[in-house]
Amino acid sequence: MRDKVRVGLVYGGRSGEHEVSLQTALAVMKAFDYNQYEIKPFYITKDGEWRAGEALLAPPNDLELLRLAGGNATSGTDAVMPVFTGISSLTSAASSGPKVVNETLDVVFPLLHGTFGEDGTIQGMLEMANIPYVGAGVLASAVGMDKITMKKVFAQEGLPQCVFRYFNRTQWEKDKAFFIMEIEVALGYPCFIKPANLGSSVGISKARNREELIEGVDYALRFDRKVIVEEFVDAREIEVGVLGNDDPRASLPGEITSSSEFYDYKAKYTDGKSMMHIPANIPAETAEAVREMAIRAFLAIDGSGLSRIDFFMRKEDGQLFINEVNTMPGFTPFSMYPLMFKESGVSYGELLDTLIALALSRHAEKQRIDYGGGSPV
Repeated sequence: MRDKVRVGLVYGGRSGEHEVSLQTALAVMKAFDYNQYEIKPFYITKDGEWRAGEALLAPPNDLELLRLAGGNATSGTDAVMPVFTGISSLTSAASSGPKVVNETLDVVFPLLHGTFGEDGTIQGMLEMANIPYVGAGVLASAVGMDKITMKKVFAQEGLPQCVFRYFNRTQWEKDKAFFIMEIEVALGYPCFIKPANLGSSVGISKARNREELIEGVDYALRFDRKVIVEEFVDAREIEVGVLGNDDPRASLPGEITSSSEFYDYKAKYTDGKSMMHIPANIPAETAEAVREMAIRAFLAIDGSGLSRIDFFMRKEDGQLFINEVNTMPGFTPFSMYPLMFKESGVSYGELLDTLIALALSRHAEKQRIDYGGGSPV
């Protein structure tokens, strides 16, 4: 039996958040205790090719090294999923996967943001192979990625939300006039247009009139076949981290002050001017309410491992509205999620240790399920 826990890090991916994933992976690689863990990197290119690197003896210091240009690339019918703890392997003639021969891993950490990573797809592949992995399962990942389905679940849970409307590309092209009218009547201007399945504020725009609404929908449809349009609320942006499985805990709330008119991709990642305030300067009862709502949202989607839950707090009266859940939030030491838990008494390294332990615990709990349809008691 090995002394170290062997962790497979999967990052990159076929997503508009590819570069964000690399930043996360580099930060995690630097934070792991290499006396306790052995790290095996798996890089997925923007084209979907998997590259397996050698086990790391120390963290890399250059982001470009994470692209594993000299790594073992696999595609097509050669794809073989790694064998974890010797229990199972998964082969596929239709997809690519890291080719690992005679190696065992204990757990995989999918540091993938957006489509083909945070949406339940890789989680489903890992479930099929009975592989322990960090973070949300298939259901929570899929619901957390699809803003429309997410909002329907939140509505069922009774969580307050902004007014929204949604449609797909076919509906928009078939009856554009109807949806424009409905948005103008129910939401008015300004409003926000978003792809239903994407994160990091990719594809989001603000419409102040009908022309900008049409442009915004066409822009969002570049990134997804479904679009959601939300009313504008003059609000503060409050965020809460959740950590755990069936009995999760919430961090102290934080607040984002955007450098832009709204918290878009540039404000999040490139201009460096947006501000994080942890803990958020809000009344104690509001902080407690937002933490309680965050846990309700996490449990409503059957979350596990980690999530960041985002809220709006209307400036006029302090009313809280849940915005969305992020099942694989930004995870560098300077990202909101780790910083909120740092202020809550959990260091970055402790977060990694806890997430690995939660993944293994969740996997062990699933092994108690009888998938064979045994005879009734």
